[in-house]
Amino acid sequence: MPQNTVFFPLRLLEANSLFYNPATELLRLFNGVDQPETPKLRTIVNRKKGVYPTPRLKALAKINPFRVMTVMRRAAELEAEGKKVVHMEVGEPDFNTATPIVDAAKRALNAGYTHYTDAAGINELRCAIAGHYLERYGVSVDKERILVTPGASGGLSLLANLLVGQNDGVLITDPAYPCVRNFIQIMNGRPQLVPVDRTQNFQPTVQLLEDSADASTCGLWLASPSNPTGSVLSREALTGICRWCSEKDLHVLVDEIYHGLHYVADLPSVLEVDDSAFVVNSFSKYFGMTGWRLGWIVVPDYAVEKARVLAQNFYISPSSIAQHAALAGFSEETSKILERRRQCFRERRDFLCTSLREIGFSLAEEVQGAFYIYADISRFSENSERFCSDMLESHGVAITPGTDFGEFRAENFVRFAFTTGMDDLALGVERLRRALQG
Repeated sequence: MPQNTVFFPLRLLEANSLFYNPATELLRLFNGVDQPETPKLRTIVNRKKGVYPTPRLKALAKINPFRVMTVMRRAAELEAEGKKVVHMEVGEPDFNTATPIVDAAKRALNAGYTHYTDAAGINELRCAIAGHYLERYGVSVDKERILVTPGASGGLSLLANLLVGQNDGVLITDPAYPCVRNFIQIMNGRPQLVPVDRTQNFQPTVQLLEDSADASTCGLWLASPSNPTGSVLSREALTGICRWCSEKDLHVLVDEIYHGLHYVADLPSVLEVDDSAFVVNSFSKYFGMTGWRLGWIVVPDYAVEKARVLAQNFYISPSSIAQHAALAGFSEETSKILERRRQCFRERRDFLCTSLREIGFSLAEEVQGAFYIYADISRFSENSERFCSDMLESHGVAITPGTDFGEFRAENFVRFAFTTGMDDLALGVERLRRALQG
């Protein structure tokens, strides 16, 4: 037998394989073992088609797909055929992650920061986030209340498990970010949709909340700036809503992931008016770190311990490398880069709003934040999904149907994302103009 022969536990590999594994053949050849005859497939129980193997999977059938991903997939297929598609569907900044952040990640790799961290995140980053609240909002937040998460989605999922129980009602606006209602439903809770439109700046009033709440209501989830509308809750409105929730003994959760990408003078954090509120934020949008999958949540003192336990069980720890990279996001050098990019988004917003109005879309008076325009297409169509399909298939413009974001007049709206460069935006506008004005 040759020296330095490496033996692999082939029996163990085969014992856990339902079908013949080609890797075992390579391992046998490596070990000098003759190739066996192709084994027969094992007999398994074949369930009837269309029958869910567990009741839980059947219950999950009510979870809606993320329609923008379907649009993205079809756009990619068209591009693979050699067609030019203008992307105005996806909420991802087109800018690459700022160089200081990338360089910080490289240094972290070279320094060996490739291991687990504390489930709540590294101390340095939590301190930096606390400093961010003090500097930008004048709010003192104990770093112990801050948990770094694998993206804002990881934070929302954790908070859903922390705050929502079976048959609990949670007030959310309609329209809203689609995953929010899905997270609530996964917990066997009930999204209580609060219809909002341009007359309320696509944000709820206390009266609308009062009309939508019932005995099962346990909390209110908001977003400011909002996806898909780009609307912002004023300080006065936010204060009034938090006061109403306090009187009703309801928790308040605010999605602030588009903070920094705002075009108004005053964008308050909910923590400025209600220290007991829950906050979810992200390094994806303003900081331009979508692929790094890093976010954070802020929870009240009484929820810190349970939130930590959930984090330990859900994901052990956020990405070590991404955390060390994100530290550079608060540097002066990076801040200058991000502010220049915010001005680019403002210019794109101004161009696209003006152009869409000229074509015949009906828009809100002002897009106050984020990088979205929620446009009324009633002049052109009463079916947003069909409209979006036609714009993509026949005209090469990818946009998202309003049906992704709720039920209230959803067929009359589409979402435009100005997350692509001015040249592509101009091309997209010209294609829309030809399609809709002849």
